[in-house]
Formats: sequence, C-alpha cells, structure tokens
Amino acid sequence: MKVHTYAKKWAIAAASVVLAGGLAACGNGSDQSSGDKKETHTLTIYSGQHKEVTDALAKDFTKETGIKVKVREGSSNELAHQVAEEGKNSPADIIFTEETAPLVMLGEQNLLEKTDSKALSNVDKQYEDPDGKWVGLLARSRVVAYNPKEVKESELPKSVFDFAKPEWKQKVAFVPTSGAFTNQISAMIKLYGKDKTKDWLEGLQTYGKQYKNNKMALDAVEKGEVGVALINNYYWDNEAKEKGADNMNSKLYYFGNGDIGDMISLSGAAIVKASDNKKDAQKFMEFATDVKGQQALTEASSQYPLNANVDTKGMKPFSELNPPKNTLDLGKYSDGEQALELLQEVGLL
Repeated sequence: MKVHTYAKKWAIAAASVVLAGGLAACGNGSDQSSGDKKETHTLTIYSGQHKEVTDALAKDFTKETGIKVKVREGSSNELAHQVAEEGKNSPADIIFTEETAPLVMLGEQNLLEKTDSKALSNVDKQYEDPDGKWVGLLARSRVVAYNPKEVKESELPKSVFDFAKPEWKQKVAFVPTSGAFTNQISAMIKLYGKDKTKDWLEGLQTYGKQYKNNKMALDAVEKGEVGVALINNYYWDNEAKEKGADNMNSKLYYFGNGDIGDMISLSGAAIVKASDNKKDAQKFMEFATDVKGQQALTEASSQYPLNANVDTKGMKPFSELNPPKNTLDLGKYSDGEQALELLQEVGLL
C-alpha cells in the first residue's frame, strides 16, 4: 500500500487550493481562517464530498442539535493532506471524504480520534476502520447505463473488460478524468495486474468515446449518441428520481457475477484529533450514522446508506449487489498513484 506516496504527490496543490477555498457557513456562523480555532458549538468540516450532500447533512444536523456547521470544500486528497500539514493546529473537527483511502492515510499518521461506540454500532464493522478511527457513511456502485434502443440487454457482456473490443466501437462512453474511474483502475491493477489493465485502457481509448464528466456520459446514452456509459449508480438514480424511472431512455445494467465492473466504493468520515470540540464532533458522527443522518445523505445523493435500517427507495437493493469479493478492501485502501501513472502512460490524462 502506498497511500503516503500518493498523498505526497498532492502536497503542493493541496496547500494552495485548500487555503484559497475558504469556508462556506451552514447556519449563522462566521467564516474563519485555517489558523483560527472554532467557537464553542460550531463544527468545522473539511469535505471532499459533493456540496449538496454535505450541505443536506449539515442542515439536518444543525436542525436536530442546534450545533452550527462550517464547511471547507476541496478534493478528498487535498483536504486530507491539509489536515496532515496543519497537524495539532488544524481547525478541522470532521473530515468527510469521497473515498476512504485519505482517511486510512490520516489514521496511519495518528491524526484521527477514535469514534464513540454508539456511532460505530450504527454501521456494520466491514464498513469501518478496525480501530474505529473512521466510519463509512455511503457506498456507490460502478454500473453500466445503457439505451435499450441502441443496445439490447441480451447483447451486454458478462465483464466490463469486453467493452474494450472492436464490436463496441463508438458505443461506450467513459470518463477517464473521473475519480471513480481512477479508483476502478486501481482495483483492476490489484486484481488483474498492470498489463491486463493497460490493454483494457488502450482498448477503451481506441474504441470508446471520452466525455468530460459522468453527467455528460449519461446524457449521451439518453440521447442515443452512444449505447452505454460506464458511470456510478447515483448519476442515473438521481436523474431517475427527478424525471421518474419510466421517463428515462436508459436503464442500469449490473454484471451480477462478481465482475470488477460492479465495484463498490465507500465514502467516510472521521474526527480530527486536533479538534478542540470533540464532544460535538462525536455527536455529528452519531447523527451521520443514525437513521436521520443517513436518510439525509442518501436522499441528497442517491448513494447507498450504510445503516441497514434506512430504505433506498427506487434503487437496486444494496444486498442484491454482487461486487468482487474483496471490493471493500480495494475501496478502503486503493492507491491512485499507479492508476494515475497508467492513465498518463496510455494518454488518457
């Protein structure tokens, strides 16, 4: 595992981008610089999650507890490195990341506080750090969105690797700059080796169609520009929630056989050890893993809640997903360094 090496590559960008990012207040708190400590009953969250997801959770937490929240936004890796650089002077109380690898890195550097057992008990142990230093809050699955008018379900392959073949020329949309795609490449390297992964990427580069983001890739499927798109489930589920699933031109396809194309990734959160407001930070972790917090998260994101008592209306049940057997470990400890280097090597970045 090379999480430390990966983090170092973000050092310069992290220091400049995050410091310039500022704090967005949720509630009535005032902005503070990264060197200032927080007032009592105000939590500072460093969030690499989608803004609407963090805002929904923060709003409901404040409504439930009266505790104000301030959010600093940035990429998960940048924010994790910022916490590491700030050390004991970090103003962050909570770090909420889109992937769990940055949390693993911070835990290894002893920069995270153990979460109370009450919050840990809300989520299955397989979605938590063994020492309780971080907790998974959401899960998402890689999926295939397809347009039945362009591609019949019976024509879809048994493995995502098959999309890199000549018969799929100009029919497959993918987003090489996506963090989720990078995570998937990292997992492929661990499971199948660099050579097979490189062959797949070169095949996609030759026969697939690249898009700038996952929304554009899904739109291309909806319009019939391509037959399929390799995306995360929540892009389709969010749009289906707005339009109604029956009004979508596309559908979701799951390989359902343990294929890497059905990989699951986790988002997680942790209490920063430097926090001088750990009591309220523990309350936040408890709320974020409890039913109300998990409902706020999944309603805002169409990602899967990790509290089993929360319903996922309109989404394929989490229990019915069939990812690779070690997909959770791949997601927890994924090291994007090798994946990024390979993407650059084949010319996709």
